[in-house]
Amino acid sequence: MTTLHPTDRFPAPPTTAAPAADEPLLRRVRKGRPEDPRWARPAFLALLLAIALAYLWNLSASGYANSFYSAAVQAGSQSWKAFFFGSLDAANAITVDKPPATLWPMALSVRIFGLSSWAILAPQVLMGVATAGVLYAAVRRRFGAAAGLITMAVFALTPVAALMFRFNNPDALLALLMTVTVCCVLRALENGRTKWLVWAGVAVGLAFLSKTLQAFLILPPLAVLYAVCAPTTVRKRFGQLGLSALAMVVAGGWWVAIVELWPASSRPYIGGSQNNSFLELTFGYNGLGRISGDETGSVGGGGGGGQSGGQWGETGIGRMFNSEIGSQISWLLPAALILLVAGIWITWKAKRTDTARAAFLAWGGSLLMTAVVFSFMAGIFHQYYTVALAPYIAALVGMGVTVLWEERAKWAASGVLGATVAVTVLWSYVLLGRTPDYLPWLRWAVLIGGLVGAAGLLLAARAGRRLAFAAVVIGFVASLAGPTAYTLSTLNTGHQGSIVTAGPSGASTMGGGGRGGGGMQPPGPNSRNGQADQQGGATGRPPTGGQGGFPGGGRQGQAQGNQQNGMPGGGPGGMAEGGMGGGGGMGGLLNGSSVSSQAKKLLERNADAYTWAAAAIGSQNAASYQLATGDPVMAIGGFNGSDPSPTLAQFKQYVEDGRIHYFISSGTGGMGGMGGDSGTSSEISSWVEDTFEKVTAGSSTFYDLTRPKS
Repeated sequence: MTTLHPTDRFPAPPTTAAPAADEPLLRRVRKGRPEDPRWARPAFLALLLAIALAYLWNLSASGYANSFYSAAVQAGSQSWKAFFFGSLDAANAITVDKPPATLWPMALSVRIFGLSSWAILAPQVLMGVATAGVLYAAVRRRFGAAAGLITMAVFALTPVAALMFRFNNPDALLALLMTVTVCCVLRALENGRTKWLVWAGVAVGLAFLSKTLQAFLILPPLAVLYAVCAPTTVRKRFGQLGLSALAMVVAGGWWVAIVELWPASSRPYIGGSQNNSFLELTFGYNGLGRISGDETGSVGGGGGGGQSGGQWGETGIGRMFNSEIGSQISWLLPAALILLVAGIWITWKAKRTDTARAAFLAWGGSLLMTAVVFSFMAGIFHQYYTVALAPYIAALVGMGVTVLWEERAKWAASGVLGATVAVTVLWSYVLLGRTPDYLPWLRWAVLIGGLVGAAGLLLAARAGRRLAFAAVVIGFVASLAGPTAYTLSTLNTGHQGSIVTAGPSGASTMGGGGRGGGGMQPPGPNSRNGQADQQGGATGRPPTGGQGGFPGGGRQGQAQGNQQNGMPGGGPGGMAEGGMGGGGGMGGLLNGSSVSSQAKKLLERNADAYTWAAAAIGSQNAASYQLATGDPVMAIGGFNGSDPSPTLAQFKQYVEDGRIHYFISSGTGGMGGMGGDSGTSSEISSWVEDTFEKVTAGSSTFYDLTRPKS
């Protein structure tokens, strides 16, 4: 391929003065930057609005989404102490097993607007919109408005992005902050200004407070890139990197220092740890344990390291493309890798400080580093983790397509562009074939249309501009048709539980079990590969499948043993009728149990007289009752009941002091043979069952801790 200096086609970022300070803000927002074409800003604002509206569509269908985090959000809206620590309940018995930064925006929203599905999930949607905006700003600055718009579209139409920016797990905030980090590093590479590198450090520090060590995955490629390519002296580069590292430590370390120095007796237990230490949680279960598989405290945890095909799926270089992960993220992953190589090749002879090449290296390095770690990590891994890759893939596609389009007069450039489209539609054909009953005509339309577009692009060097433009439009539409269909299915479907996947039924399956997620259940009579169709439960609402005319349909939630889950369909007005029954399995681990109106009424009786209205084994089980009643419910043993908190002696003291009213039977919620059947949780259960009177409400069983057996 003929190489050229990218400045021939893509001039350096503008150094013109910013708009006058006295220019009205709305006019600046509407007009955009003076170097942009007139259509750029209206198109950007229209696409941003379209993303917001699409992601807000059918938002309440997910109810409380992951009740584990929703309960912590509810607690944070009631207690500032719970807000700070990320406690699962307002009485501060135990925290979630992550830092609390991702909970803070949702808890503030609930404080302002009250507890509802929208109040919990709308902040996540705004993070998705913000991520799209940051991507546009970063790509447009060097490659033009068209590249920025393509990047936004590719990002928003990635199925796993449409899933996680409408869900209340920590990954949404993490993806936003990682995108901000890359954007700040690219700004610093333009002129060597320290402030942008410091802001990048701040973003990484805040990302650490979202999902701990995953925030550090992109640091090696970005640090090496700046050390080599920054337009300043070597000594200054390393000094700036040191200041950035300091900013990262301060932004992420202040909370850790407070928690570690705070007397353990007056703060909640650190959920997920085995010795009440956030540092142990960070470097063990949430850190190196994820890589090695040795995750003490998880279901079946410890000693799982090094296996190539364990309970979290096959590891290896093809993991991002397999039947468990491929439909979530890999639609345009081959295209991104091809375009990364093409972009580096085109800019190969540019000067050391060239910002176009730096952009390819920054986004590409972040993609490769994260994807490799995901591919080989032997510990807990869920399909939705791959949302972290979505911004990197989108940026590479936007930049790469634009660069090759500008060079289409050269056979090599048009050939690579055509080959990229061909590879993309062939891979889409394979992915769509994994769900043969879902829009069966689409895979053939994608294949035929894409190959026609690819052929047209191969001839772009000789074809006129109109023919070449028609070919690129056909190729672009065909390349995005598959992920768009899966994204629309995701938007039209509610998702609940600890493990959620994007796309239609059968798009992704994975076995296993563990803290923070548990494994898929054998499908019940109404389940779809471990995800049950919800029928509205006690809310009285009809099934949500097929609303709005989007493909897909049917609300999706995690299977509860072989039963339907009764999470509410639209807003947390109360849990569905009917208890979980005495089943084993992983129902209470995957998602919250259903709460009958009788159980809700029982727990609310004189609840204000107690610190905790009830106690339950496992966080998901406790979360369900807490969300249903609005009163604190103690989660014994943390997420899956294996944390040593509280001890039997502590629990006995709580009961003696009259601080807990009821104990929820472990059979009510389906914890079955999980971590709740061993250690402290088992000791507490046995003591309660031997000591106190049993009470039933609906199909649920409780023990009244104020009524000892006679």
